[in-house]
Order: sequence, then structure tokens, then C-alpha cells
Amino acid sequence: MRKKIAFILTIAMLLSLLSGCAGTPVVYYDECTCPTDEGTQADKEEETPYVPVEGAVKTGLAVMTSVSGSENAKQADYDVTLVAVTVDDKGVITGCVIDSIGTKVAFDGTGAITADLTAEVLSKNELGDAYGMKAYGGSKYEWYEQAAALAKFAVGKTVDELKNGAIDESGKAPAGSDLATTASIYLGGYVSAIEKAVKNAAHLGAQAGDTLRLASISGVGSSVGATAEKAGTAQLDATVTALTEKDGVITSCVIDSVQAKVAFDTTGTITSNIADPVQTKNELGENYGMKAWGGAKYEWNEQAASFAKYVTGKTAAEVSGIAVSEGKPADADLATTVTIGVGDFMELIAKAMK
Repeated sequence: MRKKIAFILTIAMLLSLLSGCAGTPVVYYDECTCPTDEGTQADKEEETPYVPVEGAVKTGLAVMTSVSGSENAKQADYDVTLVAVTVDDKGVITGCVIDSIGTKVAFDGTGAITADLTAEVLSKNELGDAYGMKAYGGSKYEWYEQAAALAKFAVGKTVDELKNGAIDESGKAPAGSDLATTASIYLGGYVSAIEKAVKNAAHLGAQAGDTLRLASISGVGSSVGATAEKAGTAQLDATVTALTEKDGVITSCVIDSVQAKVAFDTTGTITSNIADPVQTKNELGENYGMKAWGGAKYEWNEQAASFAKYVTGKTAAEVSGIAVSEGKPADADLATTVTIGVGDFMELIAKAMK
């Protein structure tokens, strides 16, 4: 009898253990290796498509400038990378636009500028097919198409995920990757600019699903030749905005600007350090000197931020209708914090919203 009872208890215990892999919850054990038709966690992560977030997102802008390609008695060379992003609170990029400005200011061995300073300076996106990578470089895709491919690849990823998947040790898309089929240019600098834009991003009113836009206005008209009394300066001025809009209404806005200068003497020899980083006005902050040297109440970056906040919630038509007097705001509320000319800002917003 005792043997029979023991046998029954043993069978019961075995059935109890087996039931753990048949769907009965097991409180203290997670080692169950029962096969399922759901796949492993890694499989599920690979198969899960990016799902757009909901709610507030951050808006970020990066402007990275190099003049290191400049040459004595020849030219100042400007390479400006522009990136606008929206990012959720987990650091996932929800929107990305990439553009670039590449231009030169020529000067000779006497320090005289030989470039046309009135010529329009267009970004690479604006140049489109006229940039010439397909026509003259034999590329399959034009620059703006390759930049758009990287921007699309960035969406749904954190910066770390982007860096691990978008570029290899050479700074190009990994051979054999989907990205490499479209983007054959060096991507390292653009990935760095995306990372910087994400770091700069802040909650400014944008919501998931808003349209992200990037626009710039550039010119070299402030350049001057060298004289015996004063060094020459080849200067690129670029003002940039990243903004979001919904149904034609601006939901967030960031504005920045860069003055990239290359100094040279009457022999055409460059006298400034072309290896130095070129900071934007937002990055310079109080070092830009409007308060210290110009007696302004607010620094440039503060005034740009005030204007950006003022236009948030407005349409392009309403921004174009902002009252100005001698180029400066005439509206009392805006004029309390913005004393600089806002014509470029207004033109920039109109351009972004087209």
C-alpha cells in the first residue's frame, strides 16, 4: 500500500513539473525553454518596424563649418554641414533633414578678391542635379539623394544605433548594406552633425507627426580685399533655421547663424588659423559681444531665440506681416527683446515654409 501511494505521489510531482512548460505560470523560475512560435527576443526586435511616437518631441539644429581647405593666394574654401532633427525623450530620432553649403571666395597674390561677391550662394539641396555628382563625377545618385538616404536611415534610431549601422571605419556606409546602395559619399561628418543636432535638441513645442523643415540663406558680400593698412577678409555669412509645422502653422523654431572668416594679407597669404573650429553665434553666446561691445541688452543668441519663440504658432503669412521699422521689429512685445534687424529671419522663415 505504501509503495502504491509513493508511486502515485511521484507521478503527481512529475505531472506538476511538466505542466510548467505547458503554459502554467511558474513563479520563481524563468529557465523554461519551451519552443514557441513567437521567435526569440532578438528575432522580435529585428522584425519590429519603427513605430512613430506620439506626443511632444524635441527640435534640434546643428551647423558645422570648416575652412581648412583654404589656400594661399587662391581662395577661402567653405564647407558647412546643416542638420535638423526631431527627437523623442528616449533619444530616438523621429525626423531628420540634411543639407550642406559649399562655396569659395577667390583672391590673388596681391590680396585682391577676384570672386563675384554678388553671386547667389545655394545649398547642395537647392542645387539639386546641378551640383554635378552624376554629370561630372559619374555617381549613380546626386548629393541631395545620398543625403536624404542617410536622413531616412537615421529615423527610428538613437545616435549610437546610427553610428553603429551607418558608417564603417572609413566613415562610409558599410559595404553590402542597404544604405551603401544609395550613399557612396563620406558620411562620417554628416553623422557627427546629426549627433550634434540631437544634443542641441530641446522641447520647443513640436509634436510627433509635425513636418520638419530646414532652410538657409547665405552670402559672401561682406568680403573685402587686403590693403597695406588692413588685412583682407573672405567672409561667408549663413543664417539657418530648423522648424516644424503642422497644417501651415509653425510649431517650433530654432535659428542660428555663422560668420566664417578667412584673413589674408597683400601677398594673398592666409593669416588666420584655418584649422580653428568655426563657432556659430549660438555657440559663441556672450562671446559674440553684442552686450560687451555693442551695449545691447540681449545677446544675439537670446534675440534669435526670442524671435523664434515669437513666430511659433504663426503661419508664414503672419510672419511675413510682422511690422518692422528700419528693418527692426515695430511690435512692442517683440521689440523689448529683439533690437537687431529681422529681415533675414523673416525671409528665412518664408523660405522654410515654402
